[in-house]
Formats: sequence, C-alpha cells, structure tokens
Amino acid sequence: MRALLVMVALASLTGGCIGTESTEPPIVGIRNMYNQPRYDTQERQPFFADQRSMRPQVEGTVSREMVMAIDAATGLGAQSKEWIAVVPQRITKELGGVEAAVARGRDRYNIYCAACHGVSGDGKGMISRRALALGASGLVAPTLHDDRLRHIPDGQLFATITNGVRNMPSYAHNVPLEDRWAIVHYVRALQLSQAPVAALENTEQPK
Repeated sequence: MRALLVMVALASLTGGCIGTESTEPPIVGIRNMYNQPRYDTQERQPFFADQRSMRPQVEGTVSREMVMAIDAATGLGAQSKEWIAVVPQRITKELGGVEAAVARGRDRYNIYCAACHGVSGDGKGMISRRALALGASGLVAPTLHDDRLRHIPDGQLFATITNGVRNMPSYAHNVPLEDRWAIVHYVRALQLSQAPVAALENTEQPK
C-alpha cells in the first residue's frame, strides 16, 4: 500500500514537468516579454522616427569586430579623405588573393546584386525588369558598364555598397566588410569582360 502511495505521489509531481501535454494556457507574468514583435532586415517598424528596423551604430561606440583602418572601413584615404583608387592590398590578401576575391565576389554578387543589376551587370535583373513593366522606371538599376561607373574609384564603389544610394539600400548590415570588397573585385572583372575594345586598348601597359 505504501509503495502504491509513493508511486501516486511521484506521478503527481512529474505531471507538471516540461514536455507533458496540458490544455491549460501558460502562466506568463509579463506578457510583453513573452510575445515580442520580430522584424526582418530592412523591414519598416513604427517605434523609431525613421521607421528603420536596422539601427545605425551608436556614435562613439567601438565593436570588437570593427575594422580600424579607415580606408578599408570607409573607402576613403586616411590622410587625403578622398576615395581610394583600388581595393586595399591587405583586404585582397585576407580574401586569399585576387582570384579568390573575384570568386567570392561573384558568389556574393549573385546573391545580393544580380536581382537588380543583372547577372552580367547590365541593369536588367528581375527586379529591374518588373519595375520597368510596371512603369516604375525610376526603380530600374543602372548598368554597371556605364562609362561613369567604370571610372569611379574602388573606394567609392565600396562606399555605395556600404551606404546605399538613392533607391539602393545599404548592405552594411547583411554583407560583411570583406565580402563588400570582394564584390568590388568582381564588379571590376565584369566591367573588364564587357569593356569596349578601345577602352581595353587604353588600359594596356606600355612594353
């Protein structure tokens, strides 16, 4: 009899353990800590005045992952404060060299950029084509083979990816710094692959 009572007591104690089924609703003392809204990257939300769910870095803070080199972090020369002409050598080295950087850039470009700028960089990605079909020509991405974009410094191209421009959003939150530089490498490779013959001849090194 005593053994039976012990078994009944144990069963009653274990009946409320996690994993057991119950028809009773959970008891939550602070409901707003239990049910919290979730926002996706670049989704609009009403709490802040600018309605951005991705919050800008607090001024004056320094994260452990922050790149301290100004040129690599911003695309600007530390002394001149002008756009740097080419990708910093140390970034290319960290990416495994130019060939590895271009390969990585192609992978990232096809994920983040091709939807608007097109696989070949002609500005005829799926989103651009849909925008054109709807009459929203202002949302069509430019071709990366435009003469102006061929000649902007690498630092300016990196800053555009980082900060966004006009209809193009910032990719600083979802594309790591080195991957943004890798995309710059790949965009340059795309531009060279489709550059006019005259332009290629002008880039030939003297013998």
